[in-house]
Amino acid sequence: MQFLDTLLRIPGLKERLFRHNTALQQNAYREIPMKLQIVLEHGMDGYIVAHCPALRGCVTQGHTEEEALQNIKEAIELYLEADPEELHLHDAQYKVCELAL
Repeated sequence: MQFLDTLLRIPGLKERLFRHNTALQQNAYREIPMKLQIVLEHGMDGYIVAHCPALRGCVTQGHTEEEALQNIKEAIELYLEADPEELHLHDAQYKVCELAL
């Protein structure tokens, strides 16, 4: 502890360490976007159909490509969202974690 007290007496060191730690914390919580391939096709009814081959059954449509892409983004978010029924286990039986891909 005495060594740490001696180090913290160095002019400006405490502030530099605080800034560095804050920057590390901000970077640690920065979300890394997941990149998925989306297939856009012209549907028989004139809509643009969008689906994500990596997520079986994740399909939607839109009047335009932009609308189809916005809809597939929402569909992917819902697809990947945890099922609330699966989270109603006894606390000792599970742990919820997040993984950035």
